[in-house]
Amino acid sequence: MTLQGEVLLEGPRGRRLCLELAMELNQDIRTAVFWLGYELDSGRGTSRVLLTMVSGENGVADEAAASGSGTSEDQLAAALTALDSTSLSGTTIQLALERSVDTARYWQPPDGEDVLAALPAVRAALLPLADQVLRAPGVQWWDEGRAVEQWAIDWRPADDPAPLPGNLRQALSSWGRNERAEEARAALDRPIDPHAPVSGWWWSFPRGLLRSVGHLPAGLGLVEDSLGWLEATAIPVRGTGRTLEIRTPEDWTELCRRFPLEVTASRRHDWFNTTGRDGRWVIPDWEQAATEWDAVHLTVLGYLRGAGRALQVDTGTATVIAGWDPDCTIWLTDGVRECEGPRQAWQRAGQGESWNRVP
Repeated sequence: MTLQGEVLLEGPRGRRLCLELAMELNQDIRTAVFWLGYELDSGRGTSRVLLTMVSGENGVADEAAASGSGTSEDQLAAALTALDSTSLSGTTIQLALERSVDTARYWQPPDGEDVLAALPAVRAALLPLADQVLRAPGVQWWDEGRAVEQWAIDWRPADDPAPLPGNLRQALSSWGRNERAEEARAALDRPIDPHAPVSGWWWSFPRGLLRSVGHLPAGLGLVEDSLGWLEATAIPVRGTGRTLEIRTPEDWTELCRRFPLEVTASRRHDWFNTTGRDGRWVIPDWEQAATEWDAVHLTVLGYLRGAGRALQVDTGTATVIAGWDPDCTIWLTDGVRECEGPRQAWQRAGQGESWNRVP
């Protein structure tokens, strides 16, 4: 089935991917997005401060110059509609995808560029580019299921080896106890007002389980909330068993519907900040999900369509895919192990630079 570009624009990460591509292809669009994004950012003047050095008459700054090009949202939309995307390449798309992943955040309001990309006029203007992205060579793997042979990433150099996480059932059991205890504490200690300056655990999956990716070096650059690692060791793994593929937002909400775990008190404030929704929240009860599935894989398209949105589970209840990297498989049982083949050492010169395999 041929997907239409509209599916990329369903979610904030897909829209940001397209906006990043547009900025890469046209410098005037980059300038307009910079200024409009600043104006729309919730942290304007506080967490996001603009420093200008503009001289006017008698040394007074010219306010019009200091506020940028003066491009309006409608003018940006017109520029996006007229954008020439014939030079689109796989490398350009990958870099834009990495920037979209890197700018995801679930503990505070979306940045101004995400807000800008969600405006109806801008979103509509991004549709031709989104169509072009899905037709581009090199993105077909975005909808692929989990490969049997993958890579687990250890963010340490190859001369500091570490065993893969084991006893995943036990880790899930510990997670379940801790998650329920945290929810109970939050219900007692945290205010109901979603605007209260409170933050906590915002991920929607258990930390500490074994995770694997299917593509290198792509998987090294597609990491949410990364710590800016410059070295990594890729460990070849082979997994068997039943895998649930999250290709669409509906795949995720159905999982939450079948195995719901209440997290309203512990997620209320963070997820209100990122989605603007106030209400009941659930995530999958991963212990229960493990009775049916050995692994859950989030495709790149599933991520771009669903991550960071308030996804409706039922009347009055929603969920968020948060903190889960695209093309990442999370293992719920011990059906995965290191397989034959050497571990690979990778490094990069700096944050935002390309990853290169170390001979």
